[in-house]
Amino acid sequence: MKNLVLFASGGGSSVENIAKVFQDEKKISISAIYCNNPNAGLLKRNFLSRYKIRLFNLEEFINGVILNELTDLAPDLIVLAGFLKKVPKEIISNFSNKIVNIHPSLLPKYGGKGMYGINVHRAVLKNNEKESGFSIHYVTEEYDEGNIVFQKSFEIDTKNPEELSKKILVQEHKFYPKIIKQILNA
Repeated sequence: MKNLVLFASGGGSSVENIAKVFQDEKKISISAIYCNNPNAGLLKRNFLSRYKIRLFNLEEFINGVILNELTDLAPDLIVLAGFLKKVPKEIISNFSNKIVNIHPSLLPKYGGKGMYGINVHRAVLKNNEKESGFSIHYVTEEYDEGNIVFQKSFEIDTKNPEELSKKILVQEHKFYPKIIKQILNA
C-alpha cells in the first residue's frame, strides 16, 4: 500500500478530488491531510471529514514538529494541492523527490513567489499568451523550480482570469490523480 499525505491552504477542491479518486483504491491510501489555514474552505468539506486533518501553524512548520510527524507517517509521496507556503528545506531534504506540487501555468513561465491562483492567470492574460495550462513538478527549495513531471497546455479562449482559472482547475482535477498514481507506480 502506497501512503499519501496531502497539504492544502484554501478551498480544498483539489484535495477532495484526489481523495474521491483514491477512496476505493486498493494500492493507495491517504494517511493525513495537512492545512495551515484555520479559515480554509477545505475544513468545511463534508467528504473530507473521514480523513485525519491536521491544522498547523507556521511555527510548527518551521521548527520541526511537522517534519517529525511526517517522518512518523512515512509517506511515499507528499502532495501539495493548493498549498501556499514554502516548504522548509529540512522537509525537502528528508523527502527528496517525494514532494510534488501543481502549478496553474506552463512552468517555467509565471512561477515563483507570489505567483499563485488568480495572480498567475492575470499575468498570463496581461502578456497576451496564446496558451496556458498547468504543471506538476517536484518541490525544491525554490518556488516552482523543481523538475517537471507533467504539463498540460491548451489554447486560451477567454480574456477573463476567473474563467481561465476554472478551465485550468477542471484539467488539474482530471490529471493530478493520474499523475500521482503514475509517480507511485500504483
